[in-house]
Amino acid sequence: MDYNKMCPKYEAAMDLLGKKWTGLIIRVLLGGSKRFKDIKTQIPEMSDRILTERIKELEEHDVVERSVFPEKPVRIEYTLTSKGKDLAPVIEAIQGWGDKWM
Repeated sequence: MDYNKMCPKYEAAMDLLGKKWTGLIIRVLLGGSKRFKDIKTQIPEMSDRILTERIKELEEHDVVERSVFPEKPVRIEYTLTSKGKDLAPVIEAIQGWGDKWM
């Protein structure tokens, strides 16, 4: 790997994953499908507006999938796609680093 020049793919990945709250949302969803309020319960400091924004970004990048269940009331759940699940080793590595150094 050449660390002497920036890779555009790495830069694009960091643009998405480096946004505040995004890594936390992915970590929550690694535990399985969640409703909006369940994500909020695990990350209470994040505003509804930001959660909505981040989920939409993750959907646009095919990291998160939104499922609508036609019940009364309507139930909406968010799940990691296979692309999102591939982030598990990255999130686990960050958790390991945090456990060691933070």
